[in-house]
Amino acid sequence: MPVVKSNLRGALMALVSFAIYSTHDVFVKFLGADYSPVQIIFFSVLLGFPLVALMLIGDRNDGNLRPKHPWWTALRTVSAMITGLSAFYAFSVLPLAQTYAILFAAPLLITLLAIPILGEKVGVRRGLAIVVGLCGVMIVLRPTGTSLGLGHIAALAAAVCSSLASVVVRKIGQDERSVVLMLYPMVANFVVLGLALPFVYKPMPIEHLGMIGIIATFGFVASLFIIDAYKSAEAVIVAPMQYSQMIWAAIFGYFIFNEAPDEWTLIGASVIMASGVYIVLRESRGKTSKNSPVLESRSRPETGVLPRISLLLTRDRG
Repeated sequence: MPVVKSNLRGALMALVSFAIYSTHDVFVKFLGADYSPVQIIFFSVLLGFPLVALMLIGDRNDGNLRPKHPWWTALRTVSAMITGLSAFYAFSVLPLAQTYAILFAAPLLITLLAIPILGEKVGVRRGLAIVVGLCGVMIVLRPTGTSLGLGHIAALAAAVCSSLASVVVRKIGQDERSVVLMLYPMVANFVVLGLALPFVYKPMPIEHLGMIGIIATFGFVASLFIIDAYKSAEAVIVAPMQYSQMIWAAIFGYFIFNEAPDEWTLIGASVIMASGVYIVLRESRGKTSKNSPVLESRSRPETGVLPRISLLLTRDRG
């Protein structure tokens, strides 16, 4: 009975978290109509630093901020930066449902990238699930149609790069300090995008700066809810809850942005989600996967705006 209650609490916390994340993405999309992703991410990081400082102030671990695996850390940092820029751009130009559908390919790509990077052995069943899920991505993209654009490529780049960042964390996470892995993408975004900001900057009224504050705050609060969810429940229960964002995408898209997902997006998204859930269920069986790359990688793409959820969990357990 306690396990059931714990899993129920975890599922509810995850649903709340992804509802907040979806609202976060609405503000990203709204601001993306007027501002470059460079400007939005830069100010989101700037406003997010105090929130992160509150979480890191209690870090009593000895050590410095020099990475033990500099090349892997650099690869993860660049991947997180590309994820943020690509995802924010995709949200600004694509319908919400279509963006989510493509980003939902991340669990499939994590499993695929875990083969060369983690030495993961993927059996026939998970291999077929990956193939089927990628077919779902092709259904959403419809590359033979005339509607394929830069936004679709950006969403796909975000899915690939966020998956790469996740797998790299699994590769070096046992050796690197969590604070190193947390801060490098944020600092890199602040420095690199700060240098690029003068070329794309547009003056922002106070209400738009307030929206960026909401983006930073909502991302922070949502991460706290998902951390609580993973602490309360089994990962196999929590991970599939990310797909609830498709419901919010339909609601927000229809009532705020006058969007309605077409049948091919819904079909493709269903295929992707079914494949992702299957992989999660397969990994939850102890003998199926030694590394469990999807279950051990949290379900929200890392953008370098706020720390990665799995790192906060690891730090908390330490």
